[in-house]
Amino acid sequence: MAITLYTTPSCTYCRKAKDYLRQNHIRFTEHDVARDQRRAEEMVRKSGQMGVPVIDVNGRIIVGFNQPEIERALR
Repeated sequence: MAITLYTTPSCTYCRKAKDYLRQNHIRFTEHDVARDQRRAEEMVRKSGQMGVPVIDVNGRIIVGFNQPEIERALR
């Protein structure tokens, strides 16, 4: 399972998403879109959104920290 998390350092919901994934021992790749313009463009292309977090679970895009939606995507 491939999980990519697009974040910024000051985002509270990004921290919640990372904490949730770590607490559940789910491996993910994190991209700080505040520092990496290429990844920021990739995030917008995938989600159509500028807000973070954006979570890509095997191509399923979740905008924001939506725990029930994350859990469905992980099944």
